[in-house]
Amino acid sequence: MRRLDQLLSNLGYCSRREARAWVDDGRVLVNGEPAKDSGQKVNPADVLIDGEPPDHPDGLLLLLHKPLGLVCSHDEREGPNVYSLLPPRWRARNPVVTSIGRLDKDTSGLLLLTDQSPLVHRLTSPKHKVPKIYRATLNRDLPAGLTELFAAGTLVLAGETEPCAPTTLTVLGPREAELTLTEGKYHQVRRMFASQGCEVVTLHRTCFGDLTLDSLASGTWRELPLGYFG
Repeated sequence: MRRLDQLLSNLGYCSRREARAWVDDGRVLVNGEPAKDSGQKVNPADVLIDGEPPDHPDGLLLLLHKPLGLVCSHDEREGPNVYSLLPPRWRARNPVVTSIGRLDKDTSGLLLLTDQSPLVHRLTSPKHKVPKIYRATLNRDLPAGLTELFAAGTLVLAGETEPCAPTTLTVLGPREAELTLTEGKYHQVRRMFASQGCEVVTLHRTCFGDLTLDSLASGTWRELPLGYFG
């Protein structure tokens, strides 16, 4: 059971203060009857808001095909963000919808979004070792021995003391490769290649665990069951 005003606020309909007006205007029904008090305890399954069931009352989990040029930050000073692609009501939810890990502005591909903070912590924890695959094109031919170096788990990036976890490098062409990571250091793919004199020209995440983009168009998303990750 949840307070009605809290339910409306959490799901992005209005503020808790504004919920009183929604109730007074008859916009909220409980068990088919107009709600009497914005502070009453309700089961979301018994509520209709403007004639519709509550919008995802248990939470959101989305798989987004992130385009280039958008950041994963909520700070508007950092520029246009991925959340601008979502419906306004979803952007007003509390807790806020946030990304599970980040892709920088110049990286495209598979990004997960959710308002479930425990899921964010679980999937970004190094303990879970969720594999993520990135496809990179470089400004020069791949150096010899790179596959073995990355797989050895001995590469220490500039400014760090702990080596990167072993990673799988699959060569796709002279200047193109896929890299499978199980951790998420800051700009890790770019820094790993840079340590060997290679600049990443394009970077695209193709997989997160067993999830892929399939035919999902850039800038669009599909919903996943909240229990997808168990």
